[in-house]
Amino acid sequence: MRFKYKCYDCGFETVTDDIIYLCPHCGSTEKEGEFRKGILSVIYEDDELKALAARPDLGVSDFLPYPIVDADTFPLGPTPVVRSRRIRERCGLDVCFKMDSQLLSGSFKDRASLLVAMQAMAHGQTKIALASTGNAGAAMSAIGAAYGLDIVLFVPASAPVNKLMQSVLYGAHVVPVRGSYDDAFALSLEYTRKKGGINRNTAYNPMTIEGKKTSSIELFFQLGRKAPDVIYVPTGDGCILGGVYKGFYDLLHAGLIERLPRIICAQSEGSMAIAQAIESGEYRNVKADTIADSISVSSPANGRMAVRAVRESGGYAVCVSDGEILAAQRELCSSAGLFAEPAASAAYAAFLKDRKNLDPSQTVTVLLTGTGFKDMAVFENKLSLPQAVDNDPAVIDSLPF
Repeated sequence: MRFKYKCYDCGFETVTDDIIYLCPHCGSTEKEGEFRKGILSVIYEDDELKALAARPDLGVSDFLPYPIVDADTFPLGPTPVVRSRRIRERCGLDVCFKMDSQLLSGSFKDRASLLVAMQAMAHGQTKIALASTGNAGAAMSAIGAAYGLDIVLFVPASAPVNKLMQSVLYGAHVVPVRGSYDDAFALSLEYTRKKGGINRNTAYNPMTIEGKKTSSIELFFQLGRKAPDVIYVPTGDGCILGGVYKGFYDLLHAGLIERLPRIICAQSEGSMAIAQAIESGEYRNVKADTIADSISVSSPANGRMAVRAVRESGGYAVCVSDGEILAAQRELCSSAGLFAEPAASAAYAAFLKDRKNLDPSQTVTVLLTGTGFKDMAVFENKLSLPQAVDNDPAVIDSLPF
């Protein structure tokens, strides 16, 4: 589908077939300690979206700027929508869970990575470089393996080993970096400058946000061609939230929904830069420290767009403690049979904290973005397996259950 790039910070617009990353006018002009400027959005004309919406065979991939080649090579959903009877009865609310933890690499990041792969193939490129704390790298590595692309992944050496081992197994060139995500990010940009290929970095490449919007469009079809009234989104760098917003934005401009759902930004209290910006209007970085590593972000890559998205939707931010996140993770397991990593569980923790503010007549979605198997280390010294017993019939009488 035809598209243009638009910068919502300075208003720059362009139509080009070239690979473009940040806005050439205001990109990286932010002051020290502020959110990044110059993130570009992929925009379609309203009449083209309306013509698309009239198609009887309309599907999720029709809303994308690049066609998905050989879609069965790496199927991208639809991921399940779970309506937990026990949780719905307990809360008295019409709540469902969008299970993007069930994508093939185990996280939401498959959506962005697949579209970047299509971008690379459309431009005759076979190499993709990126920085990641785990999930984006695993997703890009998996898709690289599926399509025969060369993936170069820079990661903080402290990232969860489960996630890093995924990328190694998929065959990516994994480069652990002594330092932070920002250090890995800088090296990945330098790699692309010196050795070419496509850079997949989140928000830096506009196609990452555009790929993530497919979750919203998929949900629209799964809810009977309707949007939820409210959606809780786990938020770190703001890219997932930006993608969720963009999907509903395109549906709105296509005339398929009448209004945006209220988007609730779910953040950890230890990484609440975007929540603070929503409240204060100041785009200041923070020192992040949270058990939810996938949303532990000091300088949100897509923070400005995320703040605008929340405000335009009539939403707000809910911040939760690490204790509330871990309690929500356990409750999802024990009450619904859903195993989500801490970052994803932050969305459910925010829902639990905020549920008294919800109207029982409204439909609510909680977006679960990553499987719990991604970060098993979080349970060290917190859970232990029961002691083994002898094969003795007398043992049965001693069991308290």
